[in-house]
Amino acid sequence: MGKFTEDDKRRLTARIKRKARGMGFSPVGVAPAGPPAHWGFYLDWLAKGYAGQMAYLGRRLDRRSHPGRVLPGARTVLCVGMNYDQEDGAPPAGERTTGRISRYARGDDYHDLMNARLKKLLEWIQTLEPGAKGRVYVDTGPVLERDFAARAGIGWFGKHTNLIHKRKGSWFFLGEILLTLPLVHDRPVADHCGTCTLCMDACPTDAIPQPYVLDSNRCISYLTIELKGAIPGPFREKMGDWIYGCDICQEVCPWNRKQARPTAEPALTAREGLEAPELAGLLAMDQTAFSRRFRGSPIKRAKRRGLLRNAAVALGNRGTTADIPALTAALSDAEPLVRGHAAWALGRIGGPDARRALSEAGGSETDEAVREEIGMALDEIDMEDGSGGRPERRREATETSNEDAYSGVPHATSRY
Repeated sequence: MGKFTEDDKRRLTARIKRKARGMGFSPVGVAPAGPPAHWGFYLDWLAKGYAGQMAYLGRRLDRRSHPGRVLPGARTVLCVGMNYDQEDGAPPAGERTTGRISRYARGDDYHDLMNARLKKLLEWIQTLEPGAKGRVYVDTGPVLERDFAARAGIGWFGKHTNLIHKRKGSWFFLGEILLTLPLVHDRPVADHCGTCTLCMDACPTDAIPQPYVLDSNRCISYLTIELKGAIPGPFREKMGDWIYGCDICQEVCPWNRKQARPTAEPALTAREGLEAPELAGLLAMDQTAFSRRFRGSPIKRAKRRGLLRNAAVALGNRGTTADIPALTAALSDAEPLVRGHAAWALGRIGGPDARRALSEAGGSETDEAVREEIGMALDEIDMEDGSGGRPERRREATETSNEDAYSGVPHATSRY
């Protein structure tokens, strides 16, 4: 690469941005490849345990602290967004109990889609400037992508910690290309959240303890995706019918209500059956059926055991006696995690059929944690039968345990 005049930089930056937009990326911005502006905040967030079990967020901190340690000679970070907003379809006809999946996960895996496109964009840039080097990342590398996207003018940090664009809302993925090219940098945009706290007020698990801070341990998205063991007792009822991710804090945001539009990207539109998936059907999937249904989907990250665990919790919150057969069958699942949460759900639904299923399963169950769940579920049914209605406060035995009996890792609740 030769020397670049200011006019050269402007022309090259404009060409790259036009190309990026033509490939389906929007918004597009450029940030300097310096230390992340919120590096100290990130370290403090980690130190407070707000990352939960996501230990990978604390690895390779030396590389995360500066793009130049990822790509030697990096001068700019090209930041892009891609809209994934979806229109919620009408609930399916009939009386089957359904769950909710976050909008971003209803289509194909955005990592694959954006990675492939950004690599093509990088190749195109290198045809313009053959000496340019670059690295592509989409939500996976040692790059604080929201920090650089904010510096690139992509949006401001909302109080729910997602970036918000004034004309697009917050329903967009982020990706970036680290480049050794000297492009023209964009300016950050002002915070337009003002005094609004709708996202904080709407969160059912109080996962936003203060503006711009997320406690992952309490976040439904974390609980349904990243947490690999049992859902802590106090959060199960609050999960409602969410089985993968959660959109509540973004759904209530005025900027999304005013500006957001459904994605025009076919690969990100909802796959059949994922706008309101039938829970009993999910609970009946074996590994082959799970792998087939969610091939190329973000949902495969939760694995079968995690998704079925979530489906059982949702049935406990939304299900009726019609769902007892599906939950009864889940008491024989090969995964103790699934059996334990199915027992919890049966205790929530209650009634003689649920009691019979739990009693029969308890007689042959060998896993200690599942046996404990069955015992607590039977106790709950007894309390309901004795008082004429469900107790106001659900059992919270899981909260008192500092170890996740299903996985041998600390409970999220032990971190606050």
